[in-house]
Amino acid sequence: MDSLQSLNRLVEHIPLPKMVELRQTLPRPYLSDVPQALREAVEHANVLDRIRPQAQVAITAGSRGVANIAVIIREIAALVQKKGGYPFIVPAMGSHGGATAKGQIEVLHSLGITEDFCGCPIRSSMETVQLGTTDAHGFPVHVDALAHHADATILVGRIKTHPSFRGKVESGLAKMAVIGLGNQTGASFCHQMGMKSMSQNIQEISSQIFQRSNIIFGVGLIENAFDETAEIAVIPAEQILEEEPRWLLRAKSYQPSLPFPKYDVLLVDEVGKNISGAGMDTDLISRYTNADMPSNPKQQVIAALNLTEATHGNAAGMGLIDLIPRHFFQQIDFANTYPNLLTSRVLLSAKMPMVLEDDRTVIKAAINCCTNINPAKPRLIHLKNTLEIGRLMISEALIEQARALPNVTLVGEPQQMQFDCRGNLISPF
Repeated sequence: MDSLQSLNRLVEHIPLPKMVELRQTLPRPYLSDVPQALREAVEHANVLDRIRPQAQVAITAGSRGVANIAVIIREIAALVQKKGGYPFIVPAMGSHGGATAKGQIEVLHSLGITEDFCGCPIRSSMETVQLGTTDAHGFPVHVDALAHHADATILVGRIKTHPSFRGKVESGLAKMAVIGLGNQTGASFCHQMGMKSMSQNIQEISSQIFQRSNIIFGVGLIENAFDETAEIAVIPAEQILEEEPRWLLRAKSYQPSLPFPKYDVLLVDEVGKNISGAGMDTDLISRYTNADMPSNPKQQVIAALNLTEATHGNAAGMGLIDLIPRHFFQQIDFANTYPNLLTSRVLLSAKMPMVLEDDRTVIKAAINCCTNINPAKPRLIHLKNTLEIGRLMISEALIEQARALPNVTLVGEPQQMQFDCRGNLISPF
């Protein structure tokens, strides 16, 4: 790594483009009062009578950066207490947090999910109980032991497109039951059969979990293109497999996109598991960690500059990135990254991007590595991350195209990128 500086000379002749701010107007339905909306959704679903007085009730908490998740879990805990129950939080995140009980609690704390804030204990264990096997294929059915020994369990999760597979159910409550509550054991088995059949396997295994476990209902969260809570679906356990596909279609209708179908370089300030399972929204970039996904990449080269603090060094999905600076590499915690990938068996997620000295060199190299372009006029898009795309930066070569697009506004005049004394980008975001 000490010789990286010598590589700078190979791309120092590449000019950096001027950049201008672009704002795009995206559909933005959102809940102005999330606690009130949750209470109304729970009341409408008529599920609270399933909580008996003095019942021990497990509430699941995942590892993703879900909008308002700590507030939502706190409100669910308060509703359980109002019915005379005793709520507690269980991490439901498969192998995340280094596949350790302590690591999973640390992930929850980083998301603001603490005992003090939520008003109830957090209990974490990687132990599971096998409920039996599925009828169709004999798949083992595992659930978290602490949740299993409670009197009831409430699933909480975001319903959305999965970055690596397609089907009637993708990321959501059914997946939370199988892979989240399954801890490393359940997650590993489900992934063992590959991504191609993942949706079908989740449906088969979760069907047995909903029949044999103590799950009473699920709280499905739908977000808009700005990572805000748009809708809340409260679904009785026995109806989740029937209802979730409809809510998945709702979630997909809010899915954000970039205004340009093709460009040369995507520059991303930060990636991480709290943003997406693959660090970035794979549909946004049309680049996937699963070879079975139909792929039509929108860009030639992707460069990323940092891991988010909330990802705790978990760089799963870095195989989607072509170039990173040295400080990104130094942020990677391989002991926290590899358990997830050994469990999911998606080895492309573990592939190392090319590592260069600093941000300036990375950006120049990204332009240099594009083919059949004028390197003095690259089509470059700069994002903070793939969740926040209402405001982005584009290079001068995209301005004319941008002016012809609806729902897009250019702000200010093109400016040169700014770097600090170490060659690292001073982000405009």
